[in-house]
Amino acid sequence: MTDLKKQIADGALARAGLLDTDTIDKAAALVGRVAQSDLETVRVLFADQHGILRGKTIVAEALASIFTNGLAAPSTLLLKDTAHKTVFHVWSADPGVEGGMAGAGDILMLPDPDTFRILPWSPHSAWVFCDPRFKSGEVIPFSPRDVLKRAIAKLADHNMALVVGLEVEFHVFDCVDPMLEHSDATMPGQPAKTRNLAPGYQFLTETHYGALEPVMDDLRRHCQALGLPVRSMEVEMGPSQFEFTFDPADPLTHADNMMMFRAMVKESCARKGLHATFMCKPNLENAAASGWHLHQSVVDRETGRNLMVPSEDGQLSDVARGWIAGLLSHAEESCLLTTPTVNGYKRYRPHQLAPDRIQWGRDNRGTMIRGLMAPNDPASRIENRVAETTANPYYFFASQILSGLDGIRSNLPLPDPVETPYTSDAPRLPESLLSAIRRFEQSDFFRAELGDAFVDYLTKIRRAEWDRYHLTISEWEQAEYFGLY
Repeated sequence: MTDLKKQIADGALARAGLLDTDTIDKAAALVGRVAQSDLETVRVLFADQHGILRGKTIVAEALASIFTNGLAAPSTLLLKDTAHKTVFHVWSADPGVEGGMAGAGDILMLPDPDTFRILPWSPHSAWVFCDPRFKSGEVIPFSPRDVLKRAIAKLADHNMALVVGLEVEFHVFDCVDPMLEHSDATMPGQPAKTRNLAPGYQFLTETHYGALEPVMDDLRRHCQALGLPVRSMEVEMGPSQFEFTFDPADPLTHADNMMMFRAMVKESCARKGLHATFMCKPNLENAAASGWHLHQSVVDRETGRNLMVPSEDGQLSDVARGWIAGLLSHAEESCLLTTPTVNGYKRYRPHQLAPDRIQWGRDNRGTMIRGLMAPNDPASRIENRVAETTANPYYFFASQILSGLDGIRSNLPLPDPVETPYTSDAPRLPESLLSAIRRFEQSDFFRAELGDAFVDYLTKIRRAEWDRYHLTISEWEQAEYFGLY
C-alpha cells in the first residue's frame, strides 16, 4: 500500500466506513496527481437544495486532508431560501428540521474523487464535489446527491436504469452595470443591468450564430475541457438566448454535469464582462422564457437494451406506456421539483413552445411529454418539457425516476396522445409556486417515496420564498391603486 493510500485508508472517513476501497484508490491517485501539478487551489463544493454550489477553497497541498477527515461547513447552508436567508429557527432548541441542526453547527462534506475537474477558465484551480452528511456521517434526508442515488437504486431493484439527455436554454447578456454600489448590496442583491448580445426571434439563424460565435466557442471549449458531453450549440428563439444540448448519460453523471455547466457558464461569462442567467423568464423587454427539456429512455441494466422501443406495428412497450403514465400522473405534485421558483410558472403559457397542461403527444412540442419512439429505433425516448433550467438536477431526476417507476409498477393507464395541446381538456399544470407547494405538501406519493422529513423541509423553504414574493408591493399594485384611491 502506498503512503498516500495508507494515509487515506487510516483516516477518519475510511474508518467510519464512508469510503470504499475503490474510492480510496481513486482518492490516493488524485492526491498524487495534484501534488505533481501546478494547481494552487481546490474548491470543495456541494450542491445545496436550490442547485447552487457552495463550499470552501483549500490550497492544493491540503487535498489529502479532505479524503482523510472530510471538510466541515455550516449546516445553515442547507436551511436557506433563494435570498440566502436561513428560514429555520436555528437558535432555538428545536429548529424544526430533521437532525436538529441547532446553533448553526457543522455538517460534513464527503468528497467524490470522480467529480474532480481542473477549471479551464481558472487553470490554477479545480473543483471536487461532495455529499453533505451529518457530522456522524449519516445521510441527510434532503442531501441532493443522496436523494438521487436512492431513486436510482429503487429503479435498479427492478433491473432497469434511466438514461437522460439534456437540452438547456439560458441567456447571456452584456453586463452594463453589475450593481456593486453599497446601496445595491441588499439581500438578495440588486439585479445587474444588461443589454442584448444579439436581437432575437430569428431562431437558428446562421448570421446570429456568427455574431454569438465567440461566446459560443468559449462555452463549448470549457464544456469539452470539463469532460461534459456537449453535442450542439444553438441560437434560441429569444434575444441573447442560447441552447446547449448534451449526449445521453446516467442521471447522477448528468446531474453533476448540469451543476458544472451552470456554474461554468456564469463564472466564465462574468470574467468577460457578461451576465449569464438561467432564470426562466427575465423581466426584460421582449425576453423569452427558457426551458429545460429532459430526454429519457429506460434500459435493461444488464444488457443495455432500450426498453422503450415500440413493436413492429408501432405499439408502445409496456415500459414506455407505464413510464409516460407515471410522469403524467405525478406531474402536478412533482412541479415543486421540476419548477421550483416563483418565476418558472410564468413560462406555462399556450403557443410558446412550452406546456401548460398535463398531457403527451407524438413528436409534439406543445405537449408536456413528447414521444420520440419508433420501431427498430434504438434511440427511442420521451422528452419531458416541463422543467425550468433553475431546477435542482438531483431532485428533478429523482422525481422522474420515482414517477416513471410508479407508472410501471402500478400499471397506470396511459391517456391517448393529443394533437392540439393548447385546446385539449387535459388537467392544467399548477399556475403558481404556491399551488405547487400545496400539491407537493399533500402528496402521499412523495411522502412515501422521499419521506416526511424531505417533504416538510422543502415546502418550508419554498413557502418562505413565496411569502416574501406575495408580501412585496408590486409595480402593478402601485400603478393600480396609488392614484385611484
